[in-house]
Amino acid sequence: MASGNAIRGSRVGAGPMGEAERGESAPRLRISFWCSNGHETVPSFASDAQIPETWDCPRCGFPAGKDRDNPPDPPRTEPYKTHLAYVRERRSDADGEAILAEALAKLRGEI
Repeated sequence: MASGNAIRGSRVGAGPMGEAERGESAPRLRISFWCSNGHETVPSFASDAQIPETWDCPRCGFPAGKDRDNPPDPPRTEPYKTHLAYVRERRSDADGEAILAEALAKLRGEI
C-alpha cells in the first residue's frame, strides 16, 4: 500500500540533466603544468580566462609551470628552530654567562 507521498525515494535535482536543461558549457582550454618532480597537471580554464603562470601540483604540492624543461624551483623551507636557537641568535656567550650569574646570585640571595 502506497503512503501517498509522490516524491518518496527521489531527491531534489534528481533525473536526467543534459545540456538542454543546463545550457551550453563555456569553451575550455586545457593547459599543461609541470613541477620540479616531473608531475604533469592539466587543469581546464575558460577560453576567455587569464591563465596563471604557476599552478600547485596536486601530487606533491610544489609549484608547477608551463615550461616542461624549466619548472619553478620548489619553495625553500627553513628548518624548525628551538627556543634556545633563537636565544643564541640574539645573545652572545658572554651575555648568557652574565645573565646566568645574575640569576644564580638572585637564587642564592646575594642580590
